[in-house]
Amino acid sequence: MAKESWSRWVQAPQSVRLRKALFQVHLWTGIGLGTYIFVICLSGSVLVYRNELYTYFGPQPVLVERVGTAMSQDALERAARQAYPGHDVSNVRPGQAPNQAVEITLRGEGDPIRRLFNPFTGEDLGDPLPLGYRVTGWLLDLHDNLLGGQTGRRVNGIGAILLLLLALTGAVIWWPGIQRWRRSLTIDRKADWKLFNWSLHSAFGFWVWPFLIMWALTGAYLSFPAFFIAIVDYLEPFDWDNPVERVGDRVMYWLAFLHFGRLGGRGIPGCGAICNEVAKATWALVGLIPPALFVTGVIMWWNRVVRRWLNSG
Repeated sequence: MAKESWSRWVQAPQSVRLRKALFQVHLWTGIGLGTYIFVICLSGSVLVYRNELYTYFGPQPVLVERVGTAMSQDALERAARQAYPGHDVSNVRPGQAPNQAVEITLRGEGDPIRRLFNPFTGEDLGDPLPLGYRVTGWLLDLHDNLLGGQTGRRVNGIGAILLLLLALTGAVIWWPGIQRWRRSLTIDRKADWKLFNWSLHSAFGFWVWPFLIMWALTGAYLSFPAFFIAIVDYLEPFDWDNPVERVGDRVMYWLAFLHFGRLGGRGIPGCGAICNEVAKATWALVGLIPPALFVTGVIMWWNRVVRRWLNSG
């Protein structure tokens, strides 16, 4: 019986019940994770270059025209409280030059407010952090915590686990049979649009599968580090009499670098800065493929299920 089932799997996997069940798991997990995959993957591709973005959009000194005599600190604090009623001044940071804007931090209900003020007129000059810098920080919080703090990070971890399920079931249902497996490795550009869409989904899924597994595992680690640390402690109990780095410690150290593609030539002889840039570009480009997998998957589902259901009605 086992030999017969294996033969069916090798020759015609579409007839195997387990594959049909896993196909449904893959389908509905993919549909449910669609928006999440878009948000996480697109933001992740951008954040591969987050250090460069922070540097490029970093705050620069804001200089103003000298008009008369600079206001005293008390006068600036009064101007700030008047501009933001209900807030108290908690910090004043004068500029290094007399005509540089003064940064004032105010506290009230909610998060602290940081603003730049003209030291001569008391005019509110805006946020000390440029828009690009703030957008980068917002994207980072969205990617890491879904803008929801620790709760969002836990939800992110659940999403990573579901992505792992999606990748594993996808690997099983990808297998088309011994006669046709090579066809599933390439994109058929000459086919009609439905078959072309299928070949995109199949080929993309195969070639980015290692990345999906890696991102799922590293995403789960970044969301639930205590769980992974507990596994390492169980497999390699820490020896306080000989506190050396364990294999598990090195693995966890690498997980964060792998997740964001910040390899920097570490542990790769002769790789250096070139590997760093190649890795970043690879991670950023491959990060755009999972959203494409979702789109092609939805198109297949629409054609095979929804359209038939609509036509039957």
